Amino acid sequence: MTVEYVDLKENMTVQDAIERIRQIGLDSETINICYVLDAKRTLVGTVALRYLLTNAPDEIIGDIMHENVIYINTLMDQEEVARQFQKYDFTAMPVVDNENRLVGIITVDDIVDILQEEATEDMEKMAAIVPSDKPYMKTGVFETWKKRIPWLLLLMISATFTGSIITSFEDALSVCVILTAYIPMLMDTGGNAGGQASVTIIRGLSLNEIAFSDIFKVVWKEIRVAVLCGITLAAANFVKLLVFDKVTIPVAAVVCLTLMAAVLIAKIVGCILPMLAKKIGFDPAVMASPFITTIVDALSLLIYFRIATGILHIV
Repeated sequence: MTVEYVDLKENMTVQDAIERIRQIGLDSETINICYVLDAKRTLVGTVALRYLLTNAPDEIIGDIMHENVIYINTLMDQEEVARQFQKYDFTAMPVVDNENRLVGIITVDDIVDILQEEATEDMEKMAAIVPSDKPYMKTGVFETWKKRIPWLLLLMISATFTGSIITSFEDALSVCVILTAYIPMLMDTGGNAGGQASVTIIRGLSLNEIAFSDIFKVVWKEIRVAVLCGITLAAANFVKLLVFDKVTIPVAAVVCLTLMAAVLIAKIVGCILPMLAKKIGFDPAVMASPFITTIVDALSLLIYFRIATGILHIV
């Protein structure tokens, strides 16, 4: 916010207003829009410079000003401010306090910086990095380590659940060792599917294109997308398993059925978690790929071994 703006009074004439612009215009951030204040500095209207130039010199500012003013409150989050600029296509917007007194203005060039900061912050959170306000080359090694290690530790600990699941089915894997070879593919595909859904939903939430009230519509859409993606991936994988890997049809069926289930679960988890995070006040970006991948991996393995037990009758 800047405090360098042109303020006018309601009882001024156009000629008085132009004279004031001549006096303080060079020190102001912009003179395209002038802000009309009363005796208590309450914002009562705005008037564009073109109206001052096209009206008679003796016209009163209060008669030609625009009274329906779109403004920003001092307590508004900067991301919401950026959305207001995007919504109304303004080059500058006034900032008022809780008593509607003008305290400054924000111009669109500052909004560009805000959008860049918010995009960088979201990208860092989605990559499981604590956000930093410094450029990469100006951030020291130790500081970079501190930003990255908390999430790495958390994700490492959460990934132990995946190891526990594999350990609990060691006997089943020893009976059909070939199943082990497809665990990475199933986990990676599920993680990628969940990441696609989460990134799309997080972006929609940040642009206010999606609200929590749309959760059932979103889930239903992602289910249909997951079914199409799952069938396509399973069909391609089934051919690959039989032709190139030379596995039996039952083993191929286990892998492909698990693949379809993993994609379905990943899409559902990937769209629900960011929306729930937004609803309870957390940043949806925190629920992005790394966190969702850990959940999907565990669920995919459970399904994998259950399906294998049912079809291959391994215990």
